[in-house]
Amino acid sequence: MVSVPVQCPYCHNTEVIKAGKQANGTQRYQCQNNQCERRIFLLQYQDRGRALEIRRLVVDMTVNGSGIRDTARVLRISPTTVIAVLKKGAALQPVNRAVLLPPCLLTARVRAGRAVEIDEMWSFVGAKATARWLWHAIDHHTGKVLAYVVGTRKDAIFLKLRALLAPFGITCSYTDKARVYQRYLPSEQHTVGKLTMQKIERKHLTLRSRLKRLARKTLCFSRSCMMHDLIIRLYMNQVEFGCAA
Repeated sequence: MVSVPVQCPYCHNTEVIKAGKQANGTQRYQCQNNQCERRIFLLQYQDRGRALEIRRLVVDMTVNGSGIRDTARVLRISPTTVIAVLKKGAALQPVNRAVLLPPCLLTARVRAGRAVEIDEMWSFVGAKATARWLWHAIDHHTGKVLAYVVGTRKDAIFLKLRALLAPFGITCSYTDKARVYQRYLPSEQHTVGKLTMQKIERKHLTLRSRLKRLARKTLCFSRSCMMHDLIIRLYMNQVEFGCAA
């Protein structure tokens, strides 16, 4: 007799028991780990969109230049499934919490009293008349994104970003000539000029290359602010913050 060990695809626990069968006769399994995010699973899914590997590929393709329909064609699932997978992702944070950990736990040290580059990037939803702005700040020395906010270009949105940056102990801010920065940043800690913002401008180019809907000339664009903001938050958390999706 040959026995095949069954492993939970979510937590990789080997303590698994049978848990009945589907209506079509497919065997179900239950993970015995109480901390597992999803304890009931199948070894073979008839619906490809339910397989864990396919769901991971949906996220990977989305943050690497593929649109919703591109992903659906390649993975042979429906666009509705792609959207559903993206909406059910992990909790997305607006702040890079890795750099707020104690120094002994940091994977990449970020110095206290740091200098930051702050800028906003234009995009649109539905039509170019409906502008959507990504406000974000990066460490001037390491290039790591510290925090971000997506919204309009009003002062209230920048104030949200400034509140997120408060725990980082910022002593110097580099920005462009936008007046919103002159209104709310201390003049003694504020430097205006594009020469000191090369890292964040490079981030903008990377974002427009990696996210298809952010390219200036493209047929791929968001039809809802919710999906537009979701894709940006997903990229920031998975790529810039290094969080699992």
